[in-house]
Amino acid sequence: MPIPEDVTGDEIDKDVRQELQSLPKTLAEDVARNLVMVARLLDEDPEGAYGYSRVALRLASRVAAVREAAGFAAYANQKYGEALAEFRAAKRMTGNIDLWPVMADCERGLGRPEKALDMAGAPEVHKLDKAGQVEMRLVAAGARRDMGQLDAAIVTLQSPELAANSVQPWTARLRYAYADALLAAGREGEAREWFAKAVEADRDGSTDASDRLAELDGVEFVDAMVEDEDDEAQAPDSQTADEADNEADTEDEDERGDDKD
Repeated sequence: MPIPEDVTGDEIDKDVRQELQSLPKTLAEDVARNLVMVARLLDEDPEGAYGYSRVALRLASRVAAVREAAGFAAYANQKYGEALAEFRAAKRMTGNIDLWPVMADCERGLGRPEKALDMAGAPEVHKLDKAGQVEMRLVAAGARRDMGQLDAAIVTLQSPELAANSVQPWTARLRYAYADALLAAGREGEAREWFAKAVEADRDGSTDASDRLAELDGVEFVDAMVEDEDDEAQAPDSQTADEADNEADTEDEDERGDDKD
């Protein structure tokens, strides 16, 4: 797959670069450039990112960073079985448990919420950092909802991190998930309160909390571009109506002139 000339491979994280040092220099550069493309495209063009991840995987399947990147690319394309296999491979290679929450979410994607809940209660969770533990809580709540256990999902999300006043990278998503669960349970007033709190914490627009809040408040957004187009479309009709009125006035004058004759 083509790679832009401005992509050198030096853009990758230093830890990944260190992993690639086990490869011949030219091969390491090729793999690095493909990994950069995966990172660039993952959010906006998941299919493209997946394509580059497959190239990197073909070149260096024994590098943990490559397996992890391939896992995220597959995950972004909802290829949950493939993603889970790649994440497991990366975990085996490094012994790192950081991928535990996304592995559990793959189980959800495969229609196995019970397995995700088992993973949420596993000893590995205690080894996760705070961000990982919050992510695991979100996955567990999602699994509860998959099983139709709305009240349990709400309870799962109730935590010190949810109640904290400080804003952390995970705060907006945690508050959003809590608000969404409350709304699904018919607790609209509480849901509105937590969507508002999610908006306050969502500094980078990672959720659509503001839209959900506006929807609850009955606010309708009008697209100004659509309005302009409608006005332009109606303009010829207005001119035609004016012209018709002028023509009618002219005809009336002509008739009156004929009567006088």
